[in-house]
Amino acid sequence: MLVVEDDPSTADALRRYLEHEGHAVDVAGDGLAALDLLRTRPPDAVLLDLMLPGLGGLEICRRLRETSDVPVLMLTARTREDEIVRGLDAGADDYVVKPFRPREVVARVRALLRRRVGDAARASDDELLAAGTLRLDPRTHTVTRAGREIVLTPTEFALLETFLRHPDRVLSRARLIELALGRGYDGLERTLDTHVLNLRRKLDDDPRRARVLETVVGVGYRLRGDAP
Repeated sequence: MLVVEDDPSTADALRRYLEHEGHAVDVAGDGLAALDLLRTRPPDAVLLDLMLPGLGGLEICRRLRETSDVPVLMLTARTREDEIVRGLDAGADDYVVKPFRPREVVARVRALLRRRVGDAARASDDELLAAGTLRLDPRTHTVTRAGREIVLTPTEFALLETFLRHPDRVLSRARLIELALGRGYDGLERTLDTHVLNLRRKLDDDPRRARVLETVVGVGYRLRGDAP
């Protein structure tokens, strides 16, 4: 587990609570130290403050997403929706707003890790999910479209796997949350919308055309089983 937080008291509180849960925890107080730890000691999850000296949390998240799908929980003092969306756009899976209770953060981390384990448990040895040229392999946690690999966050992967298991069916936001993220998910529906939008951007060359993921206004989303 990696905690990236420049406030020593906050970082120490998170470290103690996470260690009490049985996690080995590294702490970085700035962006460059975080990148070094990410290279040398890849964590199971990252708790990432957005406001950091040197290299900001958004840039760290973007760089991490170039090579890794490790769960990222964003820690932010900003409550404006557009700022939170920027963090999710950069690749964060979830967020908590400061000031927060360490127990809440630990619960969010627990949910992210449980979701990832659940994804692996659902995958059979020979199962490959497909729609058109889109391929998802739960065994290797990889996604390709027309042979091109697409790097997804754990949340995006869980959503796409759910869509591929229910092709051509309209899934409401509530149903998506239940199937992909679990009943314990307590994020907002607009957060889910952001994850779906980011997934669409990665799947479609022109997301405005929505050739793979379609929005059914007032209902939810649908993945086209005949997606090109």
